[in-house]
Amino acid sequence: MTTTAAPYDVIIVGAGIVGAACADEFAGRGMRVAVVDREGIGSGATGAAMGHIVVMDDSEAQFALTRYSQQLWQKLRSKLPDDVEYEQRGTIWIAADEGEMIEVRRKRDYYVARGVPAQVLSSQDLRRLEPNLRDGLAGGLLVSEDGVLYPPCAARFLIERAQHRGAELRLGCSVVKIGEGKVSLADGSAMSAGITVNAAGPNSPGLTPGLQIKKRKGHLGITGPYRGFAHHQLVELGYLKSAHALASDSVAFNVQPRRNGQLVVGSSRQYGAENPGVDDAVLARMLERAQQYMPAFKQMPLVRSWSGFRAATPDKLPLIGPWLDDRTLFIATGHEGLGITTSLATARILADQITGKSAEIPVEPYWPSRMVTCEVSGGH
Repeated sequence: MTTTAAPYDVIIVGAGIVGAACADEFAGRGMRVAVVDREGIGSGATGAAMGHIVVMDDSEAQFALTRYSQQLWQKLRSKLPDDVEYEQRGTIWIAADEGEMIEVRRKRDYYVARGVPAQVLSSQDLRRLEPNLRDGLAGGLLVSEDGVLYPPCAARFLIERAQHRGAELRLGCSVVKIGEGKVSLADGSAMSAGITVNAAGPNSPGLTPGLQIKKRKGHLGITGPYRGFAHHQLVELGYLKSAHALASDSVAFNVQPRRNGQLVVGSSRQYGAENPGVDDAVLARMLERAQQYMPAFKQMPLVRSWSGFRAATPDKLPLIGPWLDDRTLFIATGHEGLGITTSLATARILADQITGKSAEIPVEPYWPSRMVTCEVSGGH
């Protein structure tokens, strides 16, 4: 095996949105950075994602990471090129009945207490803001600072900015092994660095055995242009219990209006599905769910549908931080459906850990050590 004596401080494996954000952050701090990916920029989960910049509250740690990252996106907004399509459309969490309105009010109180603008919507408010929703919905919650963007172009922007800061990009390079300051490639060569970051998403356990990551398959579709049909990111409140269920397949109403008038329609979650192709039965269930909330979807065929795999952890929090038995290896994976939102915060707190700088939010909840098996750590 030949080893390239490349003077890198950090090598990042994975050119999705998380790896791209890490490259940009590290290069911005003066580090010598390389990014390696077996395919292209944003070719995995990033290219299959919806692009919702959303604050979530399944736990305090999830809220802290999503809110912190959302604020970083807001600060970056003026520098984003037009094709990233960043817009602060806001999310409306839709309550189907009075029982779900209880959750709307709880969620509003939680957000407002933590400085996130949130407004309870009555049934009439909902109808006024989104007239194409069906009659009879109880109301909703408007979270006005949530945004949307186009993930592949966002990842490309971050990579290109990193390159302008001196980072090197190697695409079409399959990585077979990482650790101990070395990245071994399928062609027999290797790259060396002081730090290696595993940002390989659902493929990360193949490079770092012991990571408790499961692949979770999701479907999306997109319609032709229907300008003005929807104005906000629309998500059923039941999404929180259905699409985030850990043990079962699920579908939920989730619609995002694009700048050109097209509508991205979601969503589904499946464990144990290895076939990367579109599952027609799941797609049909997903569209049927969309029609229950917006009946006009029956007359709005999809022009394209696709699926992708996301990296999920048992506790719904990503793995961000040092690997237990290798001081040169850091992990940045397990973001599941929140990788677009949390990419900037992931990069920031990972760089803080590597450089010894104090992070702006507590980082311990995301440390990979919280769920490493005894066999990996050497215990009994």
